[in-house]
Amino acid sequence: EVQLVESGGGLVQAGGSLRLSCAYSGFTFQQYALGWFRQVPGKDEEGIACSSWLWDKTFYLDSVKGRFTISVDSAKNTMFLQMNNLKPEDTAHYYCVAGENECRGDLFHYGMSYRGKGTPVTVPS
Repeated sequence: EVQLVESGGGLVQAGGSLRLSCAYSGFTFQQYALGWFRQVPGKDEEGIACSSWLWDKTFYLDSVKGRFTISVDSAKNTMFLQMNNLKPEDTAHYYCVAGENECRGDLFHYGMSYRGKGTPVTVPS
């Protein structure tokens, strides 16, 4: 059974940093790509970062490039999203996703089979 459990969200001031974690089980990083998307209530989902071992590819949404870094510790079955220089517009619920995917473009998460329940990130203006 595939499981994804996010943690690490919270309230942080603009310019600050957070590191989100996603503990995964039921598959290996060699089998599935891993990624993050976010959603503000009432707005569309936004795919922000994706990493595929199989395709050797990493994707970042333009608005987070240079600020966010996705990484995977396959020995610990954990994916991370390091978020630096956070802005009020980064406020959202953040979800991790897993599945067969080439990590192409900001709609990658729609093609992934598994999602976690999310963790909230709030950056006050």
